[in-house]
Amino acid sequence: MAADSDPESEVFEITDFTTASEWERFVSRVEEVLNDWKLIGSSVGKPPEKGDYTNGTWEEKNQEINFADFKFCVTHHYLKQELSDNEGKEEQEEDAFPAAMQDLLCMNNDFPPRAHCLVRWYGMREFVVISPGANCEAVISESKCNLLLSSVSIGLANTGCQVPVFVQIQQKWRRMYAGECQGSGVRTDFEMVHLRKVPSQYNHLAGLLDIFKSKIGCPLTPLPPINIAIRFTYVLQDWQQHFWPQQPPDFDALLAGEVGGVEFGKLPFGACEDPISELHLATTWPHLTEGIVVDNDVYSDLDPLQAPHWSVRVRKADNPQCLLGEFLLEFFKLCLMKESTEELLGKNAVEEEGKENADISHALSKLTEPTAVPISKLSVSNMVHSARKRIRRHRRHDESPLNNDVLNSILLYLFPDAATDKPTDATTAKAKQGNPDGKSEPDPDDYNLFNQFKSAPSDSLTYRLALCICMVNFYHGGVRAVAHLWQEFVLEMRYRWENNYLVCGLASGTPDLRCCLLHQKLQMLNCCIERKRARDDSRQRSGSSPEGLRERKVSGQENGRLASDGSTLSPGAATEASPGKSWESWSDSEDEFFECLSDTDELKEAAAAEGVKEASKAKPEGRLQPHGKLTLLHSDEPLYIPVTQEPAPMTEDTLEEQSEVLAKLGTSAEGAHLRARMQSACLLSDMESFKAANPGCCLEDFVRWYSPRDYVEEEVTDEAGQAVVKGDLSARMKIPGNMWVEAWETAKTTPARRQRRLFDDTKEAEKVLHYLALQKPADLTRHLLPCLLHGAVLKVKEEEAREDILSVRKALQQVISHSSKLLRHPTPDYKKVEDLINQVMVLEAVVACARSLKAKFGIGSSERGKEEEEELERFVSSLLEEPEVAVLGAGRGPAGSIIHKMFVSAQRAALLAPLEEDTARPSGAEDKKPSSAGGVPDFPPPAGREVILRTCVPRPAPYSKALPQRMFCVLMREDFRLAGAFSSDTSFF
Repeated sequence: MAADSDPESEVFEITDFTTASEWERFVSRVEEVLNDWKLIGSSVGKPPEKGDYTNGTWEEKNQEINFADFKFCVTHHYLKQELSDNEGKEEQEEDAFPAAMQDLLCMNNDFPPRAHCLVRWYGMREFVVISPGANCEAVISESKCNLLLSSVSIGLANTGCQVPVFVQIQQKWRRMYAGECQGSGVRTDFEMVHLRKVPSQYNHLAGLLDIFKSKIGCPLTPLPPINIAIRFTYVLQDWQQHFWPQQPPDFDALLAGEVGGVEFGKLPFGACEDPISELHLATTWPHLTEGIVVDNDVYSDLDPLQAPHWSVRVRKADNPQCLLGEFLLEFFKLCLMKESTEELLGKNAVEEEGKENADISHALSKLTEPTAVPISKLSVSNMVHSARKRIRRHRRHDESPLNNDVLNSILLYLFPDAATDKPTDATTAKAKQGNPDGKSEPDPDDYNLFNQFKSAPSDSLTYRLALCICMVNFYHGGVRAVAHLWQEFVLEMRYRWENNYLVCGLASGTPDLRCCLLHQKLQMLNCCIERKRARDDSRQRSGSSPEGLRERKVSGQENGRLASDGSTLSPGAATEASPGKSWESWSDSEDEFFECLSDTDELKEAAAAEGVKEASKAKPEGRLQPHGKLTLLHSDEPLYIPVTQEPAPMTEDTLEEQSEVLAKLGTSAEGAHLRARMQSACLLSDMESFKAANPGCCLEDFVRWYSPRDYVEEEVTDEAGQAVVKGDLSARMKIPGNMWVEAWETAKTTPARRQRRLFDDTKEAEKVLHYLALQKPADLTRHLLPCLLHGAVLKVKEEEAREDILSVRKALQQVISHSSKLLRHPTPDYKKVEDLINQVMVLEAVVACARSLKAKFGIGSSERGKEEEEELERFVSSLLEEPEVAVLGAGRGPAGSIIHKMFVSAQRAALLAPLEEDTARPSGAEDKKPSSAGGVPDFPPPAGREVILRTCVPRPAPYSKALPQRMFCVLMREDFRLAGAFSSDTSFF
C-alpha cells in the first residue's frame, strides 16, 4: 500500500537554471558600472611626466552595488590627463600593452609623497577598487576573496576593460588588495603579502631579490637585468641645540598686576611648543641594478651620505597650543554663558547696586525740587561714585575678581585722558579721541576690515575694550573678572556723562552704522555729551557776556551743515539777553527747548513776548545768513537762512524699531497720513525756524530754500508784452492734503532756540547707559566678537608680513571673506564662528612652523653668503607649501649639511651624552666624517625602507611575450609588505 501511495505523494521540484543567481547578478552589475564609466576597450595615453602624480589632479567616481544583501562600493581613481586624438589612434592600431602595464615599468614617479597607496605601490595612473560598504564586515575568508576575484575576472573579460580592478580584502587597516588587469592576450595579477614582523632572511636587498626571482620564475638562463629603486627614510625627533624660539608670556608678572598699555594693547601670538614634531629625511637611489650595489645581512653599500637624491618632509605637531587661538577660544566660550553680572559678582554687589539705584533716583528727585543744599552734592555722578566706593569697601579683598592695580592699568589703557586732567574743551577731547594711541592716520586695510567685519576701527575705544576683555578673561579670573571690568566701565560712562567729559577713542559725529552696535551706543553717548556741553557753553556765554552771540546751531558739531561760530544775528537779538542762573539749576523739559534762556521767569517773559511779536510783527530771530540774492516773494526783504536744529542721530536698533512702528501703521490712507506726520518732525522744526527768521514769508519762500526743485520758474509774457519770470509750486506740492501745506499751516513762528528739542540728549544718554548696564558678559562678548576677530586677523597679517608666507596670505583672504559674510548677520551661527577661529589657529600654527624651521636652519645668521641664504629661504618656504621638498646637492648642499649636523647632534645626545659632557672637545672634525671616532653612526637605523624591483621577462614560457614584472617592498619596524604585479602571456603559454 505504501508503494502504491508513493507516486501520488511525491512532489517534484523543478530548478530553473535559466534564472540568474546572485553571483551572476553581481557580475552583471560590475559590468554595468564599467560600461557607465566608459572604461570599455583599450586604455591608452602618453606616459606620465615626472611629478604628475604629485602635482596633477586626481579624481574619483563612486557607485554602490550589491551582492545579495551585502553592499560594495566601487570607486574609480584616475589622474586627470589631456589625451590628443592622434596619440589615441596610433596606440589603438598597435597591439600595445594596457596603460597599467606600461606604468609598472615607468620610473618618473617612484615614491610619490602624496598619493593613494596603490599608486605608490604599483605606479598606476588609473584603477578601480571594489571595497565593502561602510557598515559591512570585511572580506576575510579565502573562498569569498576568490569569489570576488572570479567576478572581477569575468567582468573584465566580458567588457574588454583594460583598467585594473582591485578588491579590498582582510581588515581595512591592513590595506590589503588583490586585483587583475587584462589586455589583448596578456594578464597581470596583483598580489600582496602583509606581516607584522620582517623575516630575518628578507631584511635586506639580497633576500628580496630572491623572492622576486622565484616568483617570476623566468626560464631564461641569463636572467634579464633587474632595475632597483631604493629609498631609506630617517626620522629626526630630538632637536638638539635648536630650542623653540617662542617666548611664552610672563604669567607671573601679568597675574601680579604688572601690566600696562603694551600688554593690553597687543594680542599674543605663537605656539607654546615646537610645532614641528619630526623631520623625515628620505635618501633615494633611483636607478640601480643587481650587480652595482651590495646589501645583505653582513654588509651594505647603502650609505645615506652617498645617496644621489635627498628629500625632506616635516611632520607638524597635532593641535599645538597657540596663544592667539587659545585667547579666541576662551573668549568665544563666554558667548555661550547665561549668567548675569549680579549672579557672577554675588549678593553683595546686588545689594549695593540697589542702594546705588536708590541714591540715583533720590538725586534725580532732588534735582527737580527747590532746595538750599548745594546741588553738586546731590548730582547723579556724586551718587554713582559714592555707590562705587561702598561697593569696593563692602567687597572683601579676596572676593574682588580684579585687584586695584590691574583694574587701574586697564582703565588707564582704555581712557588715556584720565592720566591727566580731564579735557575741558571739545577741541582737546576730539584731538585725543581721534588719536588715542599716537597713530598719525588710519590704515586703509584696517578701514576695509572693520567695514567688512562690522566691528570698530583699531584705534577706537571699542576695539581696545575687546582686547582688554579678552586679556582679563584669559589671565585675570575669567567671566567674573569680565563682569567686574564691565561694571567699572559702565560707571565710568555714567561719570563722564554727568561731568560733561567726552569719551576718548570715538570718532565725532553721528553713530557709524558700519560698526558694531556697542560702538554705535558709545558714539551716541558722545553725541549726547557734545550737545549737553554745547548748551552749557552757550548759557555760560550768555550769562557772562549778554552782548555776545545768542543764536547758534543746536548740535554744536563742527563738521555739520553749519559752524557754531558762523551764526549771524539780527541787530536787536542781543539786547534781549539777560544774565541767567547756572545751568545746574535748570531742568530739561521735553515740551520746550530754550537754547539761551535758563530760568522759569524768563520763560514766562518769552511766552508773553511771543504774543506781542506776532501781533506787531517784531524783529526777526534766528537768522544765520542771507540766502544769496533771493528776496521774499511778497516783500523786498532778503530771504535769510535760519538757524535750525540738527536731525536726531540714531543707532541701528533705534532705526529698526522706528521702521517696525511705521510699518505697523499699514497702507491705509489714515495710516499713511499718520506715518507722514511722524516723519515730518524735522520739517516742522525747520519751517518754524524759517518763519522766525523771515517774518511775512510764505510757503513758496520756504520751498525755494528747502527744496528748490519743487519751485518751478518759467518765462511768460505780461500784458505789456515783456518777458518776465514767474514761479509756482510743483505739481506734487499742489496735491490736495499735501503734508508740506499742512505742516506750514501748523508751524508757529518759533526760532530754533525756543523749540522743543528734536534730539533729547538727556533722555538718549540715559537710554544708552541703561542699555549698557543691562548687558550680561555673554551679550558683551557677542558685541565685541567681531572686534576681536578683526584684531586677530590684523595680528596674523602683521606676523605673516615678517615671514612672507604665500599660503597664509591666500588663506587669510578666505577667512576675511567668510567673516565678512558671517559677522554682518545680526545673529551669526556660532558653530561657523568657531570654525573661523579654528582657521585662524591653523594660520597661526603655519607661521609658527615657519619660524621654527628658520630657527633650525639658521636663516638670518651672518655666517653664510647671500646665495646660500637665499637657497635656504627657498627651501624652508617650500617645506611649508609642499608635501616633500628635494634637497639640492643632497648631503653636500647647504641644507643637506645642516640636516646632517642635526642627525649627528641627535645621535650623540642619545648615545654619548655623558661622555661629551665630561670631555668638552670640539666636534667640527667629527662632523665631517660619516661616523665619529667613538663608533657612533651619524644616522639612526632607517625608520622605513622601500624597494622597487622591476624587470621585463617572458612568462610563463620562454617563447611568451616579454612582459613587465614589478614588486614593491616596504620594511618597517612593525610592518612588512610585498606588493607584486606579475604579468603573464595568455596566448602563448
